[in-house]
Amino acid sequence: MGNRVMMGSSFLFISFFIFSLGFSVAQKSPAVYVFGDSLVDVGNNNYLSHSIEKAILPHYGIDLPTKKPSGRFSNGMNAADLIAEKLGLPTSPPPYLSQVSNVNNKKNVSFLDGVNFASGGAGIFNASDNSFTQTIPLPMQVDYYSQVYEQLTQQSESYTLQKHLSKSIFIVVIGSNDIFGYFDSRDRQKKSTPQQYVNSMTSSLKAQLQRLYNYGARKFEIAGVGTIGCCPAYRLKNKTECVSEANFLSVKYNEGLQSMLKEWQLENKNLSYSYFNTYAAIEELIQNPTSYGFADVKAACCGLGELNAQVPCLPISNLCSNRQDHIFWDSYHPTEAATRVFVDEIFNGPSKYASPINMAQILMTSKHHVAGGQDIVYLHGMSLG
Repeated sequence: MGNRVMMGSSFLFISFFIFSLGFSVAQKSPAVYVFGDSLVDVGNNNYLSHSIEKAILPHYGIDLPTKKPSGRFSNGMNAADLIAEKLGLPTSPPPYLSQVSNVNNKKNVSFLDGVNFASGGAGIFNASDNSFTQTIPLPMQVDYYSQVYEQLTQQSESYTLQKHLSKSIFIVVIGSNDIFGYFDSRDRQKKSTPQQYVNSMTSSLKAQLQRLYNYGARKFEIAGVGTIGCCPAYRLKNKTECVSEANFLSVKYNEGLQSMLKEWQLENKNLSYSYFNTYAAIEELIQNPTSYGFADVKAACCGLGELNAQVPCLPISNLCSNRQDHIFWDSYHPTEAATRVFVDEIFNGPSKYASPINMAQILMTSKHHVAGGQDIVYLHGMSLG
């Protein structure tokens, strides 16, 4: 009889564990806060009067439901949209400047549902955006978030806010423009070696990530830099082949970024992150395109001239008939189809793409620091501490 009771109890426990596992996988993050460049900008640059880096012309947004430009540097949705979609959020977080602009200013705007600070042309360094006249570099994006944080502290009790932010996802997609800036600048190359430059990038990024942590962020999705030298604009420099020197710089930065993130996590309690290996993900599509439904790995879908990359995506540009089989939308940015592959890997990818854990695993675990110095880890609805 005793054995039957024990077996029954074990069965109930196992059933509860499996149920909890399924529930946790489906559990949504309460909000997403997005920082970065044109890969995740959803329209902030539209509010910058002096910026020339704006996705406001046809054919941008042609595959959105409205079929109109929305400030996204894509034919459709970008990574910020698709991550929000995966999380089950009703909408993608709005551009920060749309929430605070004079035209749309609302006294009771709440940022509890998340917000997007990303800006096309932005970099880790303040100086990275010079060629685009006006963008919002990462330090300024974090400044804006600090203002949001102060507003949230006035709208919510401290414990409630900290719990909310600790469960939210903070997405950081930045660094490509810094590498473009170095590779295209003789002056920067004279001032520092490639290794010195990427070291400066990672140390500067770490400082901004720490600021986000100090303002309540605990769960991070951080993307590495992709195969810079294989975008259509750079293939033009090398007879349609990838520019290995630019890719080398990307590799060196990604190596430094991964080392920095491991060190940073050791220095801070209750911190979890997933690093997305953008370089490996793009390289896989380029080397095995047909496996993912792609046919053209070199040319831009929208543009003019060789590889559709000699002239930007303008209303007069050529537009490929099948945007599902192109990796690149314009001279620098991926199509929505390619981005969907990346976001799937961000969520469920193996360690080749997402490490030390993927985003689905970030959602499944949480850790809270309680009085007395004890850390309690919550896994699938149960506490282990």
